[in-house]
Amino acid sequence: MAVNRISKDGKIIGLLKRLNEGENIANVKKEAQEFLASIKPEELSFAEQKLLEAGLSPEDLRNLCSVHMEMLRDELGSTKLNLEPGHVIHTMMSEHDVILRLLDELGKVNQTIQKMESCISESEEFEKLIHIAEHLVEAEPHHKREEEVLFPELEKRGVFGPPRIMRVEHEDLRRCKRELKELAETVDRMDFHPFKTELSTVTEFIVPLLRDHIFKENNILYPTALQVVQGDDVWVEMKLKCDKIGYCCFTPQA
Repeated sequence: MAVNRISKDGKIIGLLKRLNEGENIANVKKEAQEFLASIKPEELSFAEQKLLEAGLSPEDLRNLCSVHMEMLRDELGSTKLNLEPGHVIHTMMSEHDVILRLLDELGKVNQTIQKMESCISESEEFEKLIHIAEHLVEAEPHHKREEEVLFPELEKRGVFGPPRIMRVEHEDLRRCKRELKELAETVDRMDFHPFKTELSTVTEFIVPLLRDHIFKENNILYPTALQVVQGDDVWVEMKLKCDKIGYCCFTPQA
């Protein structure tokens, strides 16, 4: 069993390194499909962690993860987690569903505003933009529950790599969400064409980054947590800590 695990780790790490070295994704994916069905989320997590331990920088691993996720998107996207409403992970995934809908709305609003020739402040598009920006910023309790409750439990069990990458992305997401909110609130106080340019820039940054971030958490990080964090009592204690931190204004009720 140990030999099999080492063999799998070596195979996954080898594929990740080849991606990082610029090898054609299609070639690597074709080879990966032969054993992909046997790869568990926690095995991917530990393989990425070993790359960090081998000297790959968090930023390089983060970029590598994006390519890696694209390679595995079809297969990992079928992951199903059967959890009761109110479970820590169930709540986080439910919040992800809402955030993904907000990102869809943001993309549509940006497209509509980009077609405008002048700012019509009473337009409902700008009201939608402010609503979306406010809700994305108010997702902060979601990140804090991950950083202060979920990630530490993973790290206690030797899973350091994925939480480290997620924390880096959280910081970038915090910054760009604040930028979006500030921009949405200044539409009446700046020239419209520079406004459109800035809106397009921040939208094109936040939408793909946050979508990929959610995909990695739903399909790698959360399943890894469910595998390595054992014991209902641990999850109950985690839920109590999450309750103290609080929830988002859009968190679905259990």
